[in-house]
Amino acid sequence: MAQIHYYKRLENNLVRKVKAGFVWIVSKIGKFFVTIFKFLFRRYTIVLVPHSEKKIYNFHVSVITIVLSFLIIFGIAGGFFWYSAFSGLRRGDITEWSSELRETQVNLEQLRSEVSQLSRAARGFEAVLSNTLLSLGSTPDTLTFAAPSDRSSFFNLSRGDDIEKEMDDIRHLAVYLSSAVEPVKEIGSILDSQSAILSEIPSISPIRGGHITATFGMNRDPFTGAPHMHTGIDLSTYRSGDPIAATADGQVAYTGYEPSGFGNYIIIRHQHGFYTRYAHLLSMRVAMGQQVKQGETIGYIGNTGRSTGPHLHYEVHIGSDVVNPLKYMNIRPNPVR
Repeated sequence: MAQIHYYKRLENNLVRKVKAGFVWIVSKIGKFFVTIFKFLFRRYTIVLVPHSEKKIYNFHVSVITIVLSFLIIFGIAGGFFWYSAFSGLRRGDITEWSSELRETQVNLEQLRSEVSQLSRAARGFEAVLSNTLLSLGSTPDTLTFAAPSDRSSFFNLSRGDDIEKEMDDIRHLAVYLSSAVEPVKEIGSILDSQSAILSEIPSISPIRGGHITATFGMNRDPFTGAPHMHTGIDLSTYRSGDPIAATADGQVAYTGYEPSGFGNYIIIRHQHGFYTRYAHLLSMRVAMGQQVKQGETIGYIGNTGRSTGPHLHYEVHIGSDVVNPLKYMNIRPNPVR
């Protein structure tokens, strides 16, 4: 029991000390605020004494009034300086924005000019592409490009409709160019197929350059002067040894020599019933049965057989008929290899 009473006394002493400390702190805080309050509301008298014998003016003010007056004055002055600095910054920003806006307008004008040029180029491309497709037997049904309207006030920025219309032209041009991809591919396919066909028929000249020294049809025999049927054309570069090219893909059907006629000559069998003959050759580079490609060198210009000078006698046959080689020569450039 004595120990319990001991702890009770300790507890009561601790409570009393805590209460006393709390009361002391509250009293100190209260005295501090009372002192501040008294100081702020302490009144002073300001006396204005004029140099002349006029009435003396007395002003009774408190400390809090003086403090508030200074705070208001400093607030007004600070606000004025802040507004002046902020206004200067805003003026600088407005000047910079105006410069950027003028630069943007110049860029937009350039863009509008380039879009207009691009539109004109697209219309020209449309015409050429349409004519090309028609000439190749294809009908450009959906390939159309609408011309953009003239808008002199396009870059009046208060009118957003003009910008939207220009963007519509650009989008329309993009759609048109996308639609032109397939027709261009079709042209490529047609040209590829025609290129394959042209390589199968005698569509090039058998020599590079040179001149025609005798045409197809009735001519005078250079030895007798009598009229005779010339079944081909004579081509000459006035030199011996210049290369002679196969005028189409094919197979060498015959190579031979006629001392009183064609001299050294080659006959090549091609697709679609075509045959070609190359005569008076100096020498030959192919043998019977050999496959040759269009433009491949098969021999060289010579003066063998019944000939008055170095030249090539060239014939084109379709089946058993002899035709004028000029109808087929130079359809394509000569790719002599």
